Amino acid sequence: MKTIFKDIDHYISVQTPDVQSLLEQMRQTIKKAAPKAEEVISYNMPAFKYHGMLVYFAAYKNHIGFYATPTGHSQFKEELSIYKQGKGSVQFPLTKPLPLDLISRIVQFRMDENLKKSTKK
Repeated sequence: MKTIFKDIDHYISVQTPDVQSLLEQMRQTIKKAAPKAEEVISYNMPAFKYHGMLVYFAAYKNHIGFYATPTGHSQFKEELSIYKQGKGSVQFPLTKPLPLDLISRIVQFRMDENLKKSTKK
């Protein structure tokens, strides 16, 4: 039976200790880059909202998935090229440190993008 997560604390708590540490690093990096963003669970994954969805992340067997929508990835295409990717997703291996500075810059880019979209409405 699949677990339905109620919040990010719950999501992180069910992971192994090493993965918990990586997820908490990801969470704190996003919170620092987007202090006004709201923590949510969306698609049963941790996510942050700020004038719309900012980013999602999730734990998998061998990686942390990071989803900043296609624009967040295309803007940082060269820096993300060393990681395995899909459309709108990137995989950070569990065996390497997370690129926290890059994640922070992607979150800030997505915040600016969402803010510009919301002011045009």
